[in-house]
Amino acid sequence: MLAYLNAIATVLGMLTFFGIIWWAFSKGRKKANAEAANLPFVLPDEGIKEQKEEPRP
Repeated sequence: MLAYLNAIATVLGMLTFFGIIWWAFSKGRKKANAEAANLPFVLPDEGIKEQKEEPRP
């Protein structure tokens, strides 16, 4: 009986995994995936200082 429960849990886990993969790469997610991929390039660089800063004495 325990083997059947393990088999059912494994099949449900696999179906869930493949469902998430299908959802993530579906055509409807293309725009959201492209926006998420470009997020690091939208943020300002950390090393650039603003010109309004006054030098420290």
